[in-house]
Amino acid sequence: MKTLLLSSLALSILAGCSSGVSQADLDQFREYTGGRVMGDTTSLYWYTEKLISPYTAADYVYAGDYGWFKTDYRWAGGELRELVRQGEQIQENQERVPYTIHVRFNKDGEAIYQQYKINGKVLPLKNDKLSWLKQEAANIPKVTKAQSKEGAYLIQGYWDGSEFETCANDSYEVLEFNQTLPSFVVNRLSSVDSYVALLGSNQSDKVVVQALLMLADDDHDCIERPSMVES
Repeated sequence: MKTLLLSSLALSILAGCSSGVSQADLDQFREYTGGRVMGDTTSLYWYTEKLISPYTAADYVYAGDYGWFKTDYRWAGGELRELVRQGEQIQENQERVPYTIHVRFNKDGEAIYQQYKINGKVLPLKNDKLSWLKQEAANIPKVTKAQSKEGAYLIQGYWDGSEFETCANDSYEVLEFNQTLPSFVVNRLSSVDSYVALLGSNQSDKVVVQALLMLADDDHDCIERPSMVES
């Protein structure tokens, strides 16, 4: 009997340890999303926090005729350690050309590897550009966490005038805007099937919109979180 009780107790302890570790692993990470519009530039953000430190982040930035880019960021020990960016930017001749940026940093924030390719040519990255890239990375946690505190996050989907179907396949009957929209936007939403990216929240049968981020034809694909840094 003692042997049976001890065996049962040991199994209970092991089961408790196993479930505790599993839950702890799940509780390590917090996910945030967001976005903002500044002038002609629209930014969509994704951010993952491990415990209380930045872990990964990504952005998709659209600047109209000036181009676009997407970036994948990785941190270690609370310090930005790597980023990869792909996009297009406008040249002096008004032609849009592809470019890529790949930077690795050491624990002191120094760039130990960098590659900047534009239209097939390799160019150096200046210190002010590196500082700007670091600042862009640091802004994503600030923006997404501030928006999360207000109950807002990134939602993408398609509106056909009577129903909003998100990219996660959830359906809502109402888009409720907390801002006054230009008449041409109202007319488009009421008459044309559209892709919509917004900052807001879902409540029962409606989506409450704090800010309209992007509006495009309904053949526009949902924008997935960029993932370009090799793990």
